[in-house]
Amino acid sequence: MLIAIVGAESTGKSALAAELQQALLARTGLRCARVDEHLRAWCEQAGRTPQAHEQAAIAAAQREQIEAAARTHELVICDTTPLMTAIYSELLFGDAGLHADALAFQARCALTLLTGLDLPWVADGLQRDGAHVRAPVDAALRRALRQAHLSWSVVHGQGPQRLDSALNAITPLLMQRAPQQAAGLFSRLLDREAGLPAATRWTCEHCDQPECEHASLALTSKPLP
Repeated sequence: MLIAIVGAESTGKSALAAELQQALLARTGLRCARVDEHLRAWCEQAGRTPQAHEQAAIAAAQREQIEAAARTHELVICDTTPLMTAIYSELLFGDAGLHADALAFQARCALTLLTGLDLPWVADGLQRDGAHVRAPVDAALRRALRQAHLSWSVVHGQGPQRLDSALNAITPLLMQRAPQQAAGLFSRLLDREAGLPAATRWTCEHCDQPECEHASLALTSKPLP
């Protein structure tokens, strides 16, 4: 099962991936792997950011690393997916040629977590362009997912709240696919639900987050998966 984390720069993707892996290992007992962002390793090795003709190979390497992890693990936390490379290729080089393959791979993910823009921007070497690029990247991601009729859940909050937000989205999925292993997560979900006033309890059939954006997909012609 692939859980994808996508989002603009400096929105906590890598930190969330590491925290999710540890939480899911501890609470489910499932074999859970984390695949780090290939672009980061590429930039560190090359000492620069990639050029237009190098984008496809980076996307392919990200996909191959995820697929390799999936062959030996029940859960794979993906930080990130080829979709991020496709989005940056479009925004930086005007090349949308990677979108079709990237979105086809994204459709294989059981869940897409989109990290919100509520964290402060922090410089991080070659990979960071500046706070001003975050909104365009976020908008491009949402547009691509919507046009491909793919759902997502927004992850937000500071500190532990961000991990809780992600677990809130993952728990219903695991209850469907691995109910015995997800028992610990489900107990946490019930405790959370019991603490909410009845009028504020979320009734989305796809997740338990009031902050989710499944409603936005009503604009598309294809039902949610």
